[in-house]
Amino acid sequence: MIAATPENLANYIGSHLHDSEKMIVTDMFDRLILDTYGGFINSCPDQQLCKVINKYLSFVQMGDKEAGEVLIVSRDAAEEYFGLEEEAAGMAEYSMM
Repeated sequence: MIAATPENLANYIGSHLHDSEKMIVTDMFDRLILDTYGGFINSCPDQQLCKVINKYLSFVQMGDKEAGEVLIVSRDAAEEYFGLEEEAAGMAEYSMM
């Protein structure tokens, strides 16, 4: 799971320019954020988001800048967090009874 900020998405795409033919990025509800082909954005329903991502990504694609650090959370850490969140919500509901 990665942070879906424009700069972070650009860093993610830019860090895989040469080792990934195609990427598909979706949100938590499996809605398309963007997909890429050959390191370039192929489809992005939110054109404003796409423009901002490209402002960051174009420098990496042209070799003027290295891709920055990608803010990412492992699946295990995310599942642990969401499990704790659900547990806390259940405790809050129980205390309201």
